[in-house]
Amino acid sequence: MRQIVLDTETTGLEVAHGHRIIEIGCVELVARRPTGRHFHRYLNPEREIDEGATAVHGMTLEKLRREPVFATIAAEFLAFIDGAELIIHNAAFDVGFLNAELARLPGAQASIDSTRRVLDTLALARELHPGQRNNLDALCKRYGIDNSKRELHGALLDARILADVYLAMTGGQSALQLGEASHKAARGGDTAQRWVRGEGAALKIVEPNATELAAHETMLVKLAKASGGKTFFQ
Repeated sequence: MRQIVLDTETTGLEVAHGHRIIEIGCVELVARRPTGRHFHRYLNPEREIDEGATAVHGMTLEKLRREPVFATIAAEFLAFIDGAELIIHNAAFDVGFLNAELARLPGAQASIDSTRRVLDTLALARELHPGQRNNLDALCKRYGIDNSKRELHGALLDARILADVYLAMTGGQSALQLGEASHKAARGGDTAQRWVRGEGAALKIVEPNATELAAHETMLVKLAKASGGKTFFQ
């Protein structure tokens, strides 16, 4: 499965008041692993940025005047997310702004959520942790994700952090941190793990018998009931 973890920064909170996107950040996952591919663009919003928004992400119109407008990068952005499930925190916000930008383009443009699946990690977090704070910083603290570089909001940084949070919430697997550890092990670095080549080794394959298969299925049912149906198997 191909997934795109996506985040945006905007000139303000209300898309209905004509606020625009100023930054898009996307991180690609395939089979729940980061591929290293990403999409990142700053945009000229062609309007002033609210002071409250600048306090959050640090961007001003003066810094963005020479950046491209959304129409210039729209085709490249849509090609990058084509065919993928989108993973977004508070998806209604980002999808609303993206749809508004698409609606400004000439010709009929399909809305973001009408042509692809969107998974809202805020809704997922509220199901898993009802009554608790479920913003990105709170989830980082809960799942032990390092967000020390997040002094200001940034679309690409937040997308990378959200990738780690999403994988931790749905399977306990870290997206970007595990990758570095794996590379160190492959190079024979400072980790305890070492790769062993097995070419030519005679591996004995032991098939489970009927009793073992039945016990396995029983355990899967128990796990599904205990988790309220929120288990993830691949």
